[in-house]
Amino acid sequence: MKALVVRLDSFGDVLLAGPAVRAVAAHSTHVTLLCGPLGEPAARLLPGVDEVLVWAAPWEGFDPPSVDPADVDALVGRLREAAFDSALVLTSFHQSPLPTALLLRLAGVGRIGADSVDHPGRLLDVRHRRLPGRHEAEAALDTAAALGFPPPPGDDGRLRVVPPPDTVSLTGNGPYVVVHPGASAPARAWSPERCAQAVALLTDAGHRVVVTGGPGESGLTRRVSGDTAVDLGGRTDPRALAGVLRSADVLVSGNTGPAHLAAAVGTPVVSLFAPVVPAERWAPYGVPSVLLGDQNAPCANSRALRCPVPGHPCLEEVTPDDVVSAVGKLVKECV
Repeated sequence: MKALVVRLDSFGDVLLAGPAVRAVAAHSTHVTLLCGPLGEPAARLLPGVDEVLVWAAPWEGFDPPSVDPADVDALVGRLREAAFDSALVLTSFHQSPLPTALLLRLAGVGRIGADSVDHPGRLLDVRHRRLPGRHEAEAALDTAAALGFPPPPGDDGRLRVVPPPDTVSLTGNGPYVVVHPGASAPARAWSPERCAQAVALLTDAGHRVVVTGGPGESGLTRRVSGDTAVDLGGRTDPRALAGVLRSADVLVSGNTGPAHLAAAVGTPVVSLFAPVVPAERWAPYGVPSVLLGDQNAPCANSRALRCPVPGHPCLEEVTPDDVVSAVGKLVKECV
């Protein structure tokens, strides 16, 4: 059976779909993952994916493209040619799967399932309703099972990626803590000043520190690293970052893709978690973690990209000492 899994969001969202992808793969002869451009690097790290299709949907992301009929027709034609027997559409709790389901229906996909609050008419063959309080990774697994793809025996349902490379040439020898100061949305980031102070205090506490960041974050990582940390800003692609995180004692990060990548390689996380989205759905999954940040702040559940509260108190009230204590706690627990 040829199966299609759709997750059109960002890097971390695609990683959270990984357990559901493995469930689909256990019952299929070929699995294609349709994702957006931001999710493509994560899609290529997931076990069980045979093929990756990339499409920028006009209803997804911070800056979605315009609706282009020719582009939509091309996607529908490509999906029709592939002749998928079944499709699992995965979305976050606040998104509708129905625009995607309409395109899949036009492409002649045999059986379509998704989690949908809205009445789907004839767009879905299986309409799942998520249970309250489920993490996004669990909700995706539940939806897969509703469509007839239960997890295979022995699969623990945790996040997972293909084995990453050895990265000692980047990090140097010996244990270390990773600090990742950036985030996809400013509302989810701790200030650079706080991050720099935490790096200094972690070093004083005897930890070797590695600072990571994407291609556009080298200025930020330089500032945060100071004269003490290893600065890997802009020097790691997603697969190399997975290797760096796999060998780390702990990751310190906001609610952003690397936190989920750390969980996928089994590394504990100190999560600087702004409550603009609920932690019960988006916190690091399946690994030891310490959640820092006021989860009852006025910005809670606002889904804001920029903090609507002056001073960003939900995270700025977290002190560097709090981070050092949380790192120490996780290192001690995981020895």
